[in-house]
Amino acid sequence: MGTKKYVAEAIGTFWLTFAGCGSAVIAAGFPNVGIGLLGVSLAFGLSVVTMAYAIGHVSGCHLNPAVTIGLAAGGRFPGGQVVPYIVSQVVGAIAAAAVLYAIARGAPGFSLSGGFAANGFGEHSPGKYDLVSAFLCEVVMTMMFLFIIMGSTHGKAPSGFAPLAIGLALCLIHLVSIPVTNTSVNPARSTGPALFVGGWALGQLWLFWVAPLIGGALGGMIYRWLSEEPHGVVTGTAPAA
Repeated sequence: MGTKKYVAEAIGTFWLTFAGCGSAVIAAGFPNVGIGLLGVSLAFGLSVVTMAYAIGHVSGCHLNPAVTIGLAAGGRFPGGQVVPYIVSQVVGAIAAAAVLYAIARGAPGFSLSGGFAANGFGEHSPGKYDLVSAFLCEVVMTMMFLFIIMGSTHGKAPSGFAPLAIGLALCLIHLVSIPVTNTSVNPARSTGPALFVGGWALGQLWLFWVAPLIGGALGGMIYRWLSEEPHGVVTGTAPAA
């Protein structure tokens, strides 16, 4: 079962990165019928909802190193599985970026200079937000994401609704923060596109690891302090037994 969990995480993170970043690269600005910021936000949220129902019972459907770290900090995930989960997530995100690039480059005029859905600050922020604003935004957004994940998957939370709450939270996060950083809250999702863009994207990638991991840990610890946890440790975002 151990290997299957890691494969599930890779597949799930592939879907999140491919669907979310793909909506931005392929569909967001398509002439006349572009889906825009709202459409991209929905795509990221829907990717989580669909995978949570598909693989939540297999791996917990983290799809995000910050979620894995946050759940570990919140006492919901064993520390010994953190590294293999994160490796699986990054592999899935890189594979998704590779497939997306192979598809996107088939369009006339395609260029990686358009950003390829990479995350950035300063000149590479959609709204030209500086490093401090980008860092604060990513920390707070990821912290609240983990807080919602911890709460919606608590043993006393309504059963079966966690994927909807988590997906809607990710959608809301994107609605607020796409103008600031193009929204990361997920180091794996940031790594895939950055490897293809190179240059500035790789140079700024550190922020999209450091800030989400800090935010994730804070969210997990705050919820752990706030709420009486059920007995036992769960291994993901499915409701605790």
